[in-house]
Amino acid sequence: MAEKNETVRARIKGRALPLPGDDIDTDRIIPARFLKTISFEGLGRSVFYDERFDERGGKKQHPFNDTRFRGARILIVGRNFGCGSSREHAPQAIVRWGIEAVIGESFSEIFSGNSTAIGMPAVRVSRGDAEWLVETVSRNPEAEIEIDLRVKTVLAGGREIQCEIPEGDRVLLVGGEWDTTAVLLKSLEAIHSTARKIPYFQGFGVR
Repeated sequence: MAEKNETVRARIKGRALPLPGDDIDTDRIIPARFLKTISFEGLGRSVFYDERFDERGGKKQHPFNDTRFRGARILIVGRNFGCGSSREHAPQAIVRWGIEAVIGESFSEIFSGNSTAIGMPAVRVSRGDAEWLVETVSRNPEAEIEIDLRVKTVLAGGREIQCEIPEGDRVLLVGGEWDTTAVLLKSLEAIHSTARKIPYFQGFGVR
């Protein structure tokens, strides 16, 4: 499982869920009708809804419905995952389903950025390595995978795979500073101190 020391996301370890296929867009990840909410709570129930359920609510065959992968913490995908609209609800829905990291051949830049913003690493591996990971986990759902962002590796089935992630994102995740609100709150006194020195802030409740 992911390290839970504050907001550090340097190492994520756990079972995985394979989701083969390329160009899986955000409309498929979380259909638009589920975006009518004032918070992200409960979005995990709607992830891939139209692909997981028929019009009567009956379950279809889909990796997210497969009991063999229940409790998985790492999602394995293909090329250009998270393309389409820029809705931040897509990575939010995935995280709220229980996923803590995503491994794939490539990601939409906006999806990758939105993922980092909520502490979910999206790391890239080669086409061959992504396919091997999908095959390995499909054969053995109990297999554990470990992502180490400190050295940019994925360990699975006795094999070490090199992975990539934008360096800026990696630094934020490893350093635990991906949560911009938390970073601001840590500097709250310094913010107030600076605000007190700015004349046009006076009279607006600045301590």
